[in-house]
Amino acid sequence: MRRTIDALKVCAAKLARHDVARVRCVATEACRIASNGRDFLRRVESEVGLKLEVLDRETEANLAVSGCASLIDYRAEYVLVFDIGGGSSELIWLELSRSGRDGADADGGRRLNIKPRIGAWTSLPVGVVTLAERFGGHHVTPESFEEMVTYVSGFVRSFEALHGYRTRANGDNLHLLGTSGTVTTVAGIHLGLKRYDRARVDGCWLALKEIQSVTAELISCSYEDRVAQPCIGHERADLVLAGCAILEAILRMWPAERLRVADRGLREGILATLMSEDGVYRVGRRRRRQRSG
Repeated sequence: MRRTIDALKVCAAKLARHDVARVRCVATEACRIASNGRDFLRRVESEVGLKLEVLDRETEANLAVSGCASLIDYRAEYVLVFDIGGGSSELIWLELSRSGRDGADADGGRRLNIKPRIGAWTSLPVGVVTLAERFGGHHVTPESFEEMVTYVSGFVRSFEALHGYRTRANGDNLHLLGTSGTVTTVAGIHLGLKRYDRARVDGCWLALKEIQSVTAELISCSYEDRVAQPCIGHERADLVLAGCAILEAILRMWPAERLRVADRGLREGILATLMSEDGVYRVGRRRRRQRSG
């Protein structure tokens, strides 16, 4: 809590320095479930001057979808958007109608003229931090990794049992869209980046075998080797395999041919929502940048 307050003081100083007129400060799973979560938020307001809004799980899921919606492949019928967080993992099933095509998606394909419909969503009570705390993250063996996957699969199976997307969404009518440090890390390692490059990672596609190859490589590494990996570093070296275990549980339940990586999500969803409310559109800004180049 002390480290978080120190970090928030830095954020507050930046907001003041740049004369920010409008801001939305949010808290998620940690403050939702912690017994002293509300007390902590009062401390933040008192010591930092920032009032944090605790998002409910449904709002968090919707904002995550808003943040990465431009990366949806509208040629699919079903899209599973997932966000592997620290204390929880959000899963959102989007259903795309085949009628009325209009516009273009990020790959140049035709885009539907209606918004994707959220068919089902859940917030799994497990994230990279909580999973690593339960099973350990420094020294991970194939056996302990499998134990993590089995544990997460129990939550995933419960969600699938309620909604039954496994039989409807498979093969080329489904793609996964992952937004989290886990999938961006896996993508960076697969691409062999010497340092993380958002421009190369955001929007890239990964095949199932490519993800599994990176996971197997990380399991075979020592903790020190993971620290030395430029796309992981010291801060995530004890968490990355917990994230891979959550990802593996998702892939085993819904084995899609393609996974698209999004280095965007909740924060971008908040930004897009604020921009929409203020009548500001990114399309105009993008065109101006292209003209100036």
